Amino acid sequence: MFDFTTGPRVFALAPGVDFPKAFVHGLRERVSDDKPQDVAKIQVIVNTTRMARRIKRLFDDGPATLLPRIQVLGGFANNETADLPAATSPIRQRFELIQLVTSLLDQQPDLAARASVYDLADSLAGLFDEMAGEGVSVDTIETLDVTDQSGHWARAQSFFDIARQFLENLDSPPGQEARQRRAIETIIKRWEEEPPQHPVILAGSTGSRGTMQLLMQAIARLPQGAIVLPGFDFDMPATTWAHLGSGLESEDHPQFRYHALMQTMDLTASEIAPWHSTPAPSAARNKLISLALRPAPVTDQWLSEGPNLGDLLPATEGITLVEATTQREEALTIAARMRKATDEGLTCALITPDRMLTRQVTAALDRWNILPDDSAGQPLQLSPPGRFLRHVVALFHQELTSEMLLTLLKHPLTHSETDRGAHLRFTRELELHLRRKGTTYPNSESLTSWADAHKDDMAAWMSWLTACFCDQERQKDDMSALLSAHIFLAESIARGCSSEGTGELWKERAGQAATRVIADITEHAPVVGEISAVDYADLFGALLSRGEVRDRDSGHPNILIWGTLEARVQGADLVILGGLNEGSWPEAPSPDPWLNRKMRHDAGLLLPERRIGLAAHDFQQAVGAPEVWITRSVRSDEAETVPSRWINRMINLLDGLPEQNGPEALSAMRGRAQIWLNDVRALETMLPTPAAPRPSPIPPAEARPRQLSVTEIKRLIRDPYAIYAKHVLKLRPLDPLMRTPDALLRGIIVHDVLEQLIKSNRDHDVPVTRERLLEISETVLAQNVPWATARVLWMARLSRVADHFVEGEKRRRSRGAPLKFEASTKANIHELGFTLTAKADRIDRTPEGDLILYDYKTGAPPSRDEQIFFDKQLLLEAAMAEQNGFEDVDPAHVADAIYIGLGSSPKDQPAPLSETPTTQVWEEFSKLIAQYLEEGKGFTSRRAMQSERDEGDFDQLARFGEWDATDESTPQALS
Repeated sequence: MFDFTTGPRVFALAPGVDFPKAFVHGLRERVSDDKPQDVAKIQVIVNTTRMARRIKRLFDDGPATLLPRIQVLGGFANNETADLPAATSPIRQRFELIQLVTSLLDQQPDLAARASVYDLADSLAGLFDEMAGEGVSVDTIETLDVTDQSGHWARAQSFFDIARQFLENLDSPPGQEARQRRAIETIIKRWEEEPPQHPVILAGSTGSRGTMQLLMQAIARLPQGAIVLPGFDFDMPATTWAHLGSGLESEDHPQFRYHALMQTMDLTASEIAPWHSTPAPSAARNKLISLALRPAPVTDQWLSEGPNLGDLLPATEGITLVEATTQREEALTIAARMRKATDEGLTCALITPDRMLTRQVTAALDRWNILPDDSAGQPLQLSPPGRFLRHVVALFHQELTSEMLLTLLKHPLTHSETDRGAHLRFTRELELHLRRKGTTYPNSESLTSWADAHKDDMAAWMSWLTACFCDQERQKDDMSALLSAHIFLAESIARGCSSEGTGELWKERAGQAATRVIADITEHAPVVGEISAVDYADLFGALLSRGEVRDRDSGHPNILIWGTLEARVQGADLVILGGLNEGSWPEAPSPDPWLNRKMRHDAGLLLPERRIGLAAHDFQQAVGAPEVWITRSVRSDEAETVPSRWINRMINLLDGLPEQNGPEALSAMRGRAQIWLNDVRALETMLPTPAAPRPSPIPPAEARPRQLSVTEIKRLIRDPYAIYAKHVLKLRPLDPLMRTPDALLRGIIVHDVLEQLIKSNRDHDVPVTRERLLEISETVLAQNVPWATARVLWMARLSRVADHFVEGEKRRRSRGAPLKFEASTKANIHELGFTLTAKADRIDRTPEGDLILYDYKTGAPPSRDEQIFFDKQLLLEAAMAEQNGFEDVDPAHVADAIYIGLGSSPKDQPAPLSETPTTQVWEEFSKLIAQYLEEGKGFTSRRAMQSERDEGDFDQLARFGEWDATDESTPQALS
């Protein structure tokens, strides 16, 4: 097949060429005169299953022939070295290291958070795999000079020795990378003794890993061996190749790995022959990109070689440069172009490592009922079974809250075996109950009591609920035991009240993927040993995050989303390179907790820039496609973005070549994008809707409220619309699911504390002292406030006001004795058919028989003017006390009415009874009510708010924000 040569046999294809297609064309040409059985002897080795499938499909589409033996690297190595021990599971390798990392964090808790145990074990296992793949021993790491490094790196270096001893003492097979390197070394040694005489071709690899480079060198030197490189820059001159020297300086260049490969084979770029005559879609564009990506030390070549590029308009004719304002706009623009591609019958591929962008594009395509074929699928942890399993494991280490309970009860996999409808109905009833009661931490007793009192028979459902959700917290236990308990509980919750089955938990592709992950975890769980429930939950979540769910048959066949790895072996009519911003493409190098950049270089390991170099090669390969879109967003959610370095280079080069029409070419690239951006902005532009007027509804007389409490009169004066919404429309805000330590609860607690304090003094002569007040406070807080932080803060607040209250109580006792607490009353305006209700916090009686009313305020009490014009609570209570009296308290003259302020600046604020006598107060109140009940006054929204920043419960209903306090109200008669 190949002519005899004394040197290595290396071929390549230019960037932009559809590599699998051109490879098959070249192979067919070389075997066109061979016998079919000779073709079947050809051994083709590729590095991904996806490429193997594509090559087979291309052979199937051509004339009938026997297929060459197409093997993926992993299968090839395993078949050729079946006698070597199999590699250990990656999960087992990481489980073994978890014990070590856990011990390290126990001894040095400042190293990392406990939640990062698996991440540290994962990164350490990855480092050991990399060392095995690059042929770097732990001895090399231990001998590194770290005298000029920080103490962290010296500590990491010493840890390596402990890790090595730990791993050497384990009776486990080698890791996958170590096994593969050992297999490749065995194969190479066998070939040296007896080289194969049939053709062996390694196609599509860039030689980015040490093990692969060993294999490439060996195959290239076989009698009938050859390697075929993808995306080789034939346009880069020899002088530039010479500058790709040290990895510290050049590893981020797209052709650096090829330079390193050529150095090991003692080859020059001119000795790399094209595999096939397939031309690049745009040779002029390849030259432009090659020059734009030149290494930093030789960017002066832009000046010397730039004029030789010729007219740049044809070179950039197939490029569209989209610079969207936001990532949403970028995603919508990409989706719009992909939508048009379906009409044109084109194959369109979005290539990006930015998974957030791909999710946004997928969501945008849903507008047109298009589901793209996403090669990455959906992360398993975000699939329904993944989320469900993570919610279930939270029960092991967190006290059950109403939020946790309802999150699981509403999950589509919960109770999915039978009677899902009844389950959802009971769940809705339970949610309303929990919201109404403000239950933060439900337990089996309270839940069972509610179910027993409910009109529906839900005994079986509640028995299942309490058994599955209550009292599930677990202590440290064996990993296998925790996993078994976790899966058992998950299946019980999914099964519901049924006696058998597991519901929908393990069905569909996501359930099957979860089953495989759990089976792998189960097999190796004994390695972990004892683990806390919190660490188990973190570990389980990290393991799920490594899985993915993909349905190859569900997506549109011509609308594709690829990662950069998949894009290397695919071809499309239209290629969209998305998310080309720094930090996204190229991605920022991941921090290495074990070795810094210099230590990696000195040890012979891969530098962080290697990923940037591979990403640069992916960009150079993809941008050479027939039609290319390059997209980025100018701003992210937080700040302005930085364009990818490759875009910057291309733009700067074009701007600097006016005689070659560079600026015009750049303007044309942006102009083509602007058409789409304008369309997308038009699509997103909402038709203007007239702003709602400030409402002032006038309901019919029979619908107007006929009873209010004294605390609602302030709201009637300041925000009448809130009274209309509550009493006419019968609306009320939905109670929060999770009760919080808010001002309302704080007021209830303070009232309870002070009532107990004064009652114990009145009834049992217990002295009113600071110590007694704080003792009662501690008890009441413990009984009613389940939040430890709130208890501490509120206790401190009560401690600050204790002296003020105790001293004030002495003055209050000198004027009168406590008579009644939480006393209720009603007063009628008979001519209007209206009733006013009230409840006084405390009523004292003076020796003369007069009454003194007290009201506790945990915030600042209303000032004199506020009471005169707005907050008339105490004034109205005084009027009612003189007219009607209170429960078990006969009408009497009110000597005083006082707010006891217990806020941050405690003070007592008397009601201005001398300035506004109770008769005047009642007369003014009657006029106010008459206006709303008889004269048809509108219930204006936010009529006289204390501050524009104040929020009302019904502001959204009133469309506040479309109008403000300066707008006139719009009365609207209702019928």
